[in-house]
Parts: sequence; C-alpha cells; structure tokens
Amino acid sequence: MNGQQMGEYYVDIVMCIDATGSMAPIIDEVKGNAMSFYQRFLDAMEENDKEVAQLRIKVISFRDYGCDDEPMVESEFFTLPDQTDAFKAFVSSIEARGGGDGPENALEAIALALKSDWTTGGSRRRHAILMFSDAPALPLGERASSASYPAGMPADIAQLGAWWECTDQTLSSTYQAKAGRLIAFVPNAEPWTEITTWNRYWPAFSPAGTGLEDVDIQSAIDLMVGSF
Repeated sequence: MNGQQMGEYYVDIVMCIDATGSMAPIIDEVKGNAMSFYQRFLDAMEENDKEVAQLRIKVISFRDYGCDDEPMVESEFFTLPDQTDAFKAFVSSIEARGGGDGPENALEAIALALKSDWTTGGSRRRHAILMFSDAPALPLGERASSASYPAGMPADIAQLGAWWECTDQTLSSTYQAKAGRLIAFVPNAEPWTEITTWNRYWPAFSPAGTGLEDVDIQSAIDLMVGSF
C-alpha cells in the first residue's frame, strides 16, 4: 500500500464502540472484529480488484457524560499495517463498564468522528464510520451541562445530519460527504431508525432491548467495499 496511482483508495475509518456495561456480553466480539478488520478489508478490496494506497483506523469508545469518568476516549488515526501494535493495544484496553440510564452518548461520538482529521490524499477517498452500540442514543446536548461535555457539538440531530451532508459550515473538518459511509450495528430504535433518511447510511438492526445479537463484520466490509 505505497502507491500514488490514479484509482487507488485512501481510506479512513472511525470505529465508534459503545463501552458501557451492557455491552459486556459482546464487547470481546466487537474488539476482535475491530482488530481483524484490516486484513479482512484488504482481502475484500483485492477480491473486487480495488487497490488501497493508505488505510487508517481511529477508535472512539463512548459511555455517558455526567455518569462516567471516561465518557469518551478518542484515539489518533493509526496507519495500518505500520501501527498495528498500537492500534491493537488501544482496542484491547477498552472495557465494558459504567453507563447511566439506557441511552448512551452515541450521537456525540458520531459528531466527534466527523470532526476528525480525515485524509485528503489521493484522488479517491473514503471517510467511513462504523458504529457498534446495543442501546438507543441520548438526544444531542442532553448532557451538555456536564463539565466534560465537548465544545462545538451540533445542537440537535438535524444539525448532525447537516454535518453528515456537509451543508452546515459549522463543521470544521476535512470530512467530505461524497466520501462518507456510515455502517451501524445498533438496535431497531431511535435515533437509529430516525436517521434512515440519511444518504450512505446502512444500519444492521438488532431487536430493541436484546443487545447486539449478531455483528456480521464481513457483511459490513463487503457492503462498504461494494459502495466504493
């Protein structure tokens, strides 16, 4: 993955992982999928005769503002395979614990993902977000009174959608809407059902209240690669 040729892809992926206590039954599977993602993604790209010039992965683990001492932990982008050890160490450190009420601060995680320092390299770029959560999400701003709540968040889900489409200039980021992909392993509940109107969003729903019954990461990879 060292070329600069036309047709090669520069791919950034942000994995948003719910790290609250309710994820304990499946957190090891999610972490295992994250750590095996690199090779499986490359294999899928090769099978589709698509070349990757650069692949970077960033991880955001989230809980609840106002309830947890680490409501949001954000890594840097790891360039793979060069930084594989650092990437795996970060993923391995994620523990399922804490959480307040049922909904989590997942929408803030998406907003932070969109504010990332996305790649601007190459002629073909992809800016993908993978969401893993077994719960509904809190409305944006509901925990804004918490001292640790991040500045510069969208006011509501409509503004977050405008960030996703790059129609709101308050998003200061290198994110590009045409490069954006959002694949979510989430319950069949709001707001995940509400944002099905978003472009380039593919949810894999589990029945609400049952947790994540299945995380078929290979299907997500195939879907992502097929959309390139």
